[in-house]
Amino acid sequence: MLLVIDIGNSNIVLGAYEGRKLQRHWRISTDRQKTGDEYGMLINNLFRFQGMRMTDIDAIIISSVVPPLVVPLVKMCERYFRIHPLVVGPGIKTGIKLKYENPREIGADRIVNSVGAYEQFGGPLIVVDIGTATTFDVVDENGDYLGGVIAPGIGISTEALFQRAAQLPRVALVTPKSVICRNTVSAMQAGIIFGFVGQIDEIVRRIKNEMGVPMKVIATGGLAHMISRESKTIEKVDNFLTLTGLRVLYERNAEKNEKQSEKPNENRKA
Repeated sequence: MLLVIDIGNSNIVLGAYEGRKLQRHWRISTDRQKTGDEYGMLINNLFRFQGMRMTDIDAIIISSVVPPLVVPLVKMCERYFRIHPLVVGPGIKTGIKLKYENPREIGADRIVNSVGAYEQFGGPLIVVDIGTATTFDVVDENGDYLGGVIAPGIGISTEALFQRAAQLPRVALVTPKSVICRNTVSAMQAGIIFGFVGQIDEIVRRIKNEMGVPMKVIATGGLAHMISRESKTIEKVDNFLTLTGLRVLYERNAEKNEKQSEKPNENRKA
């Protein structure tokens, strides 16, 4: 089985693939203070709860937007899985052209999302990732990555509103029934939810105008379903888009990874 690990700013998402089928998936909090051993024990417990063993995993690929966690997670894979993982970064074969001024500046998650989306839906398309940051990535009909937009995420904006405005409380992200609200909590929820819907729809509209061609709009991220219900531009939500992209990237680099990365099976503990 292939284990894919997406290290985000707020959560780490893991998925276990048998061929192209996602068999299991987990979401845990990103903690920069945790060691590789702590993550190893945590993942081992998740596996055991699902009736899996670490020896079921034959290969691993990691994508991260949190640089300090890459080394601990790589060491964890080597110690507990006895596998050296493939890490998404410079030198990896993506199968798409990165038409960016400095490709090294592109977040690994944005590349992975673009690969996964184009593999499933073709192009041209816009990928909207509604996470810690809200990102918009544009892929043309040939699968080339053209660039995109980065905006503050819903969580960041909500927390900033609570911290910087003394009389405003921390609120749950729930869509209010109306935009004209008669209490502070609902008023904040309306401003946050409808404000971000408007931001997303307007940026998508401008991207489409600039491209001048019909484009698919795919959303992913923890709050994608909530926003998509109010959005006029989001056509489909794919919660496992990043995991799919990681699987595709591993397949495109499998031959190289098998030769250089995986240790002999006889050295692995049962």
